[in-house]
Amino acid sequence: MDRTPSKSLAALWMTGWLALMLIIVVAGREAVRELNVFQLMEMRTVMGLFMLYPLIRGSGGFPLLKTARLHMHVLRNTIHYGAQFGWFFALTLIPIGQVVAIEFTMPIWTAIMAAMFLGERMTQWKVAAIVLGIVGVIIIVRPTTGEINPGQLIALGAAVGFGVSVAMVKSLTRTEQAVAIIFWMLVVQSVIGFFPALYVWKWPSAPAWGWVAVIAFCGTYSHYCMVRALRHADATVVIPMDFLRVPLTATVGWLIYAEKLDLFTVLGAALILSGNLLNLRAPNPAPARAGT
Repeated sequence: MDRTPSKSLAALWMTGWLALMLIIVVAGREAVRELNVFQLMEMRTVMGLFMLYPLIRGSGGFPLLKTARLHMHVLRNTIHYGAQFGWFFALTLIPIGQVVAIEFTMPIWTAIMAAMFLGERMTQWKVAAIVLGIVGVIIIVRPTTGEINPGQLIALGAAVGFGVSVAMVKSLTRTEQAVAIIFWMLVVQSVIGFFPALYVWKWPSAPAWGWVAVIAFCGTYSHYCMVRALRHADATVVIPMDFLRVPLTATVGWLIYAEKLDLFTVLGAALILSGNLLNLRAPNPAPARAGT
């Protein structure tokens, strides 16, 4: 696979990531109008397995998927499944701009988990990022008003879950290929969600099938776009591009659903993104390892 350094190619792949993630937000909002979240997630993972096959074949076939760390895949994807469930459920409760703004605390929780369990150093910049992120969430949620929306707390729980999941992925990348990580994600989550989905199952309408297929495709290949971007540029170049997802998602919510973001959400999102930028700062930056 091509690993030629190129910021232009990295930006092109990140454009694909951003477009697919924006589509997932809209498709997810539409799908949960008809389908239970358990059923939606089960259909998404099963479809995703079939859609992943071209990547498996192009990466060397099924022997690449062998793992000696199945327990880590199971634990990681149990947490990730819960976080995904919370994310989709939060879409039904609060504006999508708020969901994504709170989701961007994920790198902060990842930094905490990596420092606690992976031995990564907690720098002054990471501490500042954590403080800004927490303040940003408090501003968005505003607990002192007594009007906390449960959707905000669910979105925050999902962000923490995603952060733990990403820290575990960082550990898995030391021994596993990206395609293998995605494959085991789909397999484990298909098993976890089978009985809950069966319990709430109802036959989807044709439009619902379409929305789920869109979610499955975008969810599978958005990760591929991110990996390809990281092969062409350092993480410190690639990750800030993802910050565009906050204003872009808010714009989509405004254009399609007439959702308005209040000043508190805008200010909180600005603090969270500022914290993420600080988290990327290092006194002596080293090039990121290709393929991580």
